[in-house]
Amino acid sequence: MTPVATTSIRLPAAERRQALVETALRVFSEGSYRGTTTAEIAREAGVSEPILYRHFASKRELYLACIDEAWHRLRALWEETIASEPDPANWIGVMAKSYICLGDAKTVTVADLWMQAVIEAGDDPEVRKFLKRHMREVHDYMADVIRKVQAARGINPARDADAEAWISLAGGLLGTIGRRVGLLKDGDFESIRASRREWMTGKKP
Repeated sequence: MTPVATTSIRLPAAERRQALVETALRVFSEGSYRGTTTAEIAREAGVSEPILYRHFASKRELYLACIDEAWHRLRALWEETIASEPDPANWIGVMAKSYICLGDAKTVTVADLWMQAVIEAGDDPEVRKFLKRHMREVHDYMADVIRKVQAARGINPARDADAEAWISLAGGLLGTIGRRVGLLKDGDFESIRASRREWMTGKKP
């Protein structure tokens, strides 16, 4: 295999950092946290490893930046989706659909990165601390959306928004496991989604 040249155009620090995160997202998603090296990421990004270390002190720091980036992308997609849907009662449905489409497109999702972090770096106290803060942030965002949908009578007001947000996060992880190991098929996912819709709305699909 021909090595990738490590000479590149000089970018401002913020742009170079973002470019490294973009490359690392792709490399981590094609491999794994444990199996990927910073040398490999630097090579794919067209820079030297010392340049990578100017922006990230360790592979762990770069990986956590990738988790943040994947979440920011998903949140931006959801904000776009919500903005394009005038009826708040439909927000949860269109958000779920947009997330499912990400998985179908083989795009790395934040749940994929969570799974790798828990499995391969979960014995690292810094990773655990990060995940606790990060997943609480995702939960709080989702709980807030659920409350807004409840106010629009799109979700049964008797449902506990905080609990439902945690269940939704668990569903994202289940979907990741199901896809990775072939545990669940399309029909299984549809049955799960239909059951959740009925529970959340109190209406038969």
